[in-house]
Amino acid sequence: MTEVIPAPARLRRDPAGRRTEIGRDTVLRAGPGTEGVARWLRATVGAATGLPFPESGGGACRIELGIESGLPDEGYRLTAGGGTVGLAGGSAAGVFRGAQTLRQLLGPDAFRRAPVRPDRVWEVPEITVEDAPRFRWRGLMLDVARHFMPKEGVLRYLDLMAAHKLNVFHFHLTDDQGWRIEIERYPELAGIASWRPRTKFGHRASPLWDERPHGGCYTRDDIREIVAYAAERHITVVPEIDVPGHAQAAVAARPELGNTDAVDTRAVSVWDDWGISPNVLAPTDAALRFCEGVLEEVLELFPSEFVHIGGDECPTDQWRRSATARARARELGLADVDGLRSWFTGHLGRWLTARGRRPIGWDEILDGALPEGTAVCAWRGHARGAAAARAGHDVVMCPEQHVYLDHRQAPGEDEPVPVGFVRTLEDVYRFEPVPAGLTGEAAGRVLGTQANLWTEVLEDSARVDYQAFPRLAAFAEVAWSTLPAPAERDFAGFERRMAVHYRRLDALGVAYRPPSGPRPWQRRPGVPGRPLPGPPPDR
Repeated sequence: MTEVIPAPARLRRDPAGRRTEIGRDTVLRAGPGTEGVARWLRATVGAATGLPFPESGGGACRIELGIESGLPDEGYRLTAGGGTVGLAGGSAAGVFRGAQTLRQLLGPDAFRRAPVRPDRVWEVPEITVEDAPRFRWRGLMLDVARHFMPKEGVLRYLDLMAAHKLNVFHFHLTDDQGWRIEIERYPELAGIASWRPRTKFGHRASPLWDERPHGGCYTRDDIREIVAYAAERHITVVPEIDVPGHAQAAVAARPELGNTDAVDTRAVSVWDDWGISPNVLAPTDAALRFCEGVLEEVLELFPSEFVHIGGDECPTDQWRRSATARARARELGLADVDGLRSWFTGHLGRWLTARGRRPIGWDEILDGALPEGTAVCAWRGHARGAAAARAGHDVVMCPEQHVYLDHRQAPGEDEPVPVGFVRTLEDVYRFEPVPAGLTGEAAGRVLGTQANLWTEVLEDSARVDYQAFPRLAAFAEVAWSTLPAPAERDFAGFERRMAVHYRRLDALGVAYRPPSGPRPWQRRPGVPGRPLPGPPPDR
């Protein structure tokens, strides 16, 4: 079992094909700083194999974990042979990444939660693996605002990320259709903004409705648990509070935050439709104080370097009709109210910077002045990412044309609720995060890449699984491995390795899209989507 995903930088097998047996007396020794990795191995691999991995003893085999200063921070070296499995990393994170490779080498049954063959002999090939990631930001964005994912589902996705050596969880917590984080000073956000009366079933043009109320909200302790669980897997959670647009749920809970002189905000409810709501925050001091109050509690709960403040898709129609908004634009010396969005996000960016955090937002924030250190999620194409990098901003590449995994996976009519352009497994595998022509210092501004999962038409975890996998495995290899140019990548070789990886996903209970197409229960006949024809334009 040497079909490792993501592909390691160097892998050397024993030419004689010898193997090292791991049994009940195999000792697991954790060097200083690797104790957490040892706990993870005992809790996961130990549960799957039924092996206790004692800390001491005289067994025929031993697993030794250690930190080696000469290795890259997330790099590792895995050696198996002569009765020893050695796993060294440049940090505890590197040792943990190597532990994922060790688990893959043990075979798909190592991904189960209990032994299925108690008398099985566990072996790893005698091998040397030397590996390190290409990018420091290897992320997954999960939208829990459109369809709420209960806490257990989020923890499961952190495990799936860890299994694929992804390390940034972008947590999209707020939007027009729901507010998903408890804020103590604003209890109405959990009480009102987290629930909508019904839900559109299918794309926004669909005539179908689920008439049940939908919602949910993570308590502060839920958030603490998620952040701690992620940290144990060396994953950073980056929270997103999306403002000033995509804020209808907040306005529904606190009508004074909206444009009260342009619309009756008391009549606004949490949105039950998809798209871009016109109900945005007013450009007032009260709205800014509200956002600061929310972010104060966000900073308490999330220790991440970056905090995402959205800044995308903010219609200005209400601001144009609002005397208050027009007066604020004149006061600030802006040409018109369109500049208020940049003013709003710029204020919050400076607020975060003053508190030692780095703001990050969608690429619309490039349209205004940004505080030093602000990073950009380039979602509208490579060109926006290149522009941000050349302007001196760190960039996370996540162009919708390539890595929006809610887009359909094939052109067939059986694809469930087909949205967007066709993005096949091969398309994702041939995605290149660094924009063409970007070199030198500007290319170094590309922190990495992330795949985005928007959940308007993903109503439960099975639908999220279907859209994410197997494409997330291909994306993980793009983010981790140093691959040739897209046209030169060995997709056939990747497919051969995926033949084994599907068995790992089966053991994990992932409801992925099979290579042959959706299973009958994965289809959504009669639920309208919005498929877009032709290849996606890369703006």
